[in-house]
Amino acid sequence: MKTPEKETTLFIKNMVCPRCIKAVWEELEQLNYEVIDVFLGVARVKGLVNEGDIAQVLLANGFELLNDKDEKLIERIKTNIIALVQSKDPLIQQNLSVWLAKQLDTEYQHLSTLFSAVEGITIERYFILQRLEKVKELLVYNELSLKEIAFQLGFSSIAHLSAQFKKMTGFTTTYFKEMGNSKRKSLDNVIQPS
Repeated sequence: MKTPEKETTLFIKNMVCPRCIKAVWEELEQLNYEVIDVFLGVARVKGLVNEGDIAQVLLANGFELLNDKDEKLIERIKTNIIALVQSKDPLIQQNLSVWLAKQLDTEYQHLSTLFSAVEGITIERYFILQRLEKVKELLVYNELSLKEIAFQLGFSSIAHLSAQFKKMTGFTTTYFKEMGNSKRKSLDNVIQPS
């Protein structure tokens, strides 16, 4: 009986969009790895890997190979939140802590404590920042009304969205729309000050 070939799972920081998935997939193939799957924050390949080579190629593309258990968990928190916010499906008014604990099969208290200690902000604030970046994107595209944006991103009302937006950005949604694209951030940098 043949022994199944070993599989290696790589945890990768700064993967925030479908282009990131494509870039990582292509880079791993360039290194002659047989890629099983790549999704936000994670790549799986057949066989053993040379982490040094992979880390170097990933770094050249703006990514980072994670080795520490806590770093991996924090990145999984971020990628799950980004995927939730970027989804085409409307955000249902659900409890983020329950959803995230279920997604990661880890007690929320542990996730929250670890994330706050390492990132310097709460998971809830990170979630709000991600939602507001999505609001900025949708405002710039000018394809949805403010009511539709509020619904899609799980805000209870236009007033709730507008208040959060003003509080976090210092701008009204109308003023931001007039300014255009100049105040948007990349999704992996929402924690950084403007």
